[in-house]
Amino acid sequence: MKPTLLIVEDEPAILRGLTDLFVFHGYDVDSEMDGAQGLKRAQQNDYACILLDVMLPSMSGFEICEALRQTSATQPIMMLTAKSTEQDIINGLSLGADDYVAKPFSTSELVLRVNALVRRSGWSQHEEKLLLSKDVCVCPHTLTGTSYQQPVKYTRREVSLLSYLLRQNKPVSRDELLHQVWGYKTVGDIDTRTVDIHIAKLRKKIEQDPKSPRHLVTHRGEGYQLYTQ
Repeated sequence: MKPTLLIVEDEPAILRGLTDLFVFHGYDVDSEMDGAQGLKRAQQNDYACILLDVMLPSMSGFEICEALRQTSATQPIMMLTAKSTEQDIINGLSLGADDYVAKPFSTSELVLRVNALVRRSGWSQHEEKLLLSKDVCVCPHTLTGTSYQQPVKYTRREVSLLSYLLRQNKPVSRDELLHQVWGYKTVGDIDTRTVDIHIAKLRKKIEQDPKSPRHLVTHRGEGYQLYTQ
């Protein structure tokens, strides 16, 4: 079962961006654009983490946080706010928020901090693992795994690369990987050896014989494809 987030944000563009970001990083996402509806959704479901914008229609993120804390002391709550003054931070944390991120924020930092809240809440016990075969297993949130009975550590980029390839179920070009995994908007001037180097490192971690890969296979002229067995 994937961990599910609730995002309560009234700016459509930001909400779409956050939804796409966390879906890419392995979460299911519910969302609301109204404060009262967000509180109702939060009270009716069990979420790995709730991301609350402060300025919302009908009721603020602070009010939602305070209401949730009356019934749950353990629900992970992250505040998303354009207000970064010391008093605003104190208000959010004193009402029970576990963490806050001030806009504009780094998406990488936001994902890392949400992941940390999810792990501390115990949801990592339910995280979806990447199972490439009975011999190769990857845990995305802990960046660890086993490969042919040996413990393996991964980088966040390596896990993102594996996750993306696994979802495609087809050969993926270097340009697509640079766009979708590395986040480059244009790739014309980017050295595609960046992808090749990461693929080579991954093969050493997930293949029994990296020179004759069974999982991470190159299709000449098409790209790379990840196979499960």
